[in-house]
Amino acid sequence: MSRARRAGMVGGALVAALVAMATAAAVAVAEPIAIVGAKVLVRPGETLDGATVIVDRGVITAVGVGVAVPAGARIIDGTGKQVSAGFIEAGSGVGLVGVALEAVDVDGRFGDRDPIHDDRVHAAYQARDGWDPGAVAIPISRAAGVTAVIAAPAGGLIAGQSAAYSLGDGVREPLRSPAAMEAALGAGAGDGSRGRAIELVREVLDDARAYAADPAAYERNARRTMIADRLDLVALGPVRRGTLPLIIDARAEADIRAALRLAAEQKLTIAIAGGAEAWRVAPELAAARVPVLIDPVDNLPARLDAIDVRDDAIAILARAGVPVVITSLGDPMRTRTLRQLAGIAIANGLTRDQALAAVTTAPAALYGLTGRGALTRGAVADLVVWSGDPFELATAAEVVIIGGAVQPRRDHQTRLLDRYRRLPPAP
Repeated sequence: MSRARRAGMVGGALVAALVAMATAAAVAVAEPIAIVGAKVLVRPGETLDGATVIVDRGVITAVGVGVAVPAGARIIDGTGKQVSAGFIEAGSGVGLVGVALEAVDVDGRFGDRDPIHDDRVHAAYQARDGWDPGAVAIPISRAAGVTAVIAAPAGGLIAGQSAAYSLGDGVREPLRSPAAMEAALGAGAGDGSRGRAIELVREVLDDARAYAADPAAYERNARRTMIADRLDLVALGPVRRGTLPLIIDARAEADIRAALRLAAEQKLTIAIAGGAEAWRVAPELAAARVPVLIDPVDNLPARLDAIDVRDDAIAILARAGVPVVITSLGDPMRTRTLRQLAGIAIANGLTRDQALAAVTTAPAALYGLTGRGALTRGAVADLVVWSGDPFELATAAEVVIIGGAVQPRRDHQTRLLDRYRRLPPAP
């Protein structure tokens, strides 16, 4: 047999194998799935016992008690188990930060000053450009019931544009990009002065308006000096128009009040991240319908400008009517603890429905992730079959379905476990 003919046969076999793999993947998604006999957390405030969830072609087609199972469906026994929408991590480093102490494995993390331009404004930075679909934290987070994340840059005054990603196996493109613009207030963002930080944010927004009104003048250098580059000014356009949320990292009461004034003045759509002292501003946040992204265990007075912290801060906010979102605030290896954080919030006064909303419907609403966060007919089939109560530490995510496809259970940690389990015992 000639070399050319052998090469042709090998090439043909490879093509056939790839076609078969693609066909199998399509069948896996197209195959109806029926989860039967489970306690279904349809959405916050709505629970069905002994119910059935039908998934077909990537969406939920039926939810209820006594729902007929389609012929040929893959059946998952939900007896004694609970089913919820997949959790959404609203402020994550997943996909951007791998090994935090290794500079080449960290993206979207800026210091006080950019070494090239000597500024703090990175509005043109897009998280999708730094996203690593092979990041170790992705399958680890997915195995813990997290089905989507907001990959967010951090650092400086304006860190850049976050992107929403599904954690489905093989996903490369974002669900939404940009999802929000990330910024910060406080002494650390403004030359040691919190007043200076808010001044700079006002100025950069004014610059963005001036640029949009006459970009040709900017190109002719007929404008005053602006504190941001051209692409940054362009990127801030949706923020100043109120169509893109501005997520403001603000811990101290004074900074949170400044953020509320800024939003009212400039007609911005904002949310507060961190919010250590946000509980002290709860009535004003509720009146303005400004969400707060908060880590329930970030309860130490780590910064002297925001020392009035308390364990039940998130419960106080929720009782006042503030939309609350539970998040690990950027640590990629803590994203897998999202349900544990929700459980701790429950232990400190948050209701179970509020906790469920804080990791499902609230982040979905904040970032415009339509069709996610609830198990309703027509919703995207991102869901988790839990061994029990999802907010109990001993519970495990037994089946994770994203986009209608059952996800693989393998990750870096399970591979290490299998590897070292096979080693002979030490002498």
